Amino acid sequence: MTEIASPHISHPRIMVLGVQPGDPPFRIVEIDGQVVAEARSLTDVLAVAAEAGIPIHDVDDPDVVRWVGGDKLTWRLHRYHH
Repeated sequence: MTEIASPHISHPRIMVLGVQPGDPPFRIVEIDGQVVAEARSLTDVLAVAAEAGIPIHDVDDPDVVRWVGGDKLTWRLHRYHH
């Protein structure tokens, strides 16, 4: 079955985008396509979701949260040391 023929394509309500430079670094959180917060930890993501009334039972469930540019443990920029 192709995606086009699929009756349901998963679009999670929460997206956590890649790490941004800052002190400390942060990740942008979107809910329903709207930027709602800057998260500096997994706890921040859970708090933002709770404020929006979205329960997260499993942060690894791609139907609930999509992690872009790293997973739930990625909170720092990766730089090459010269």
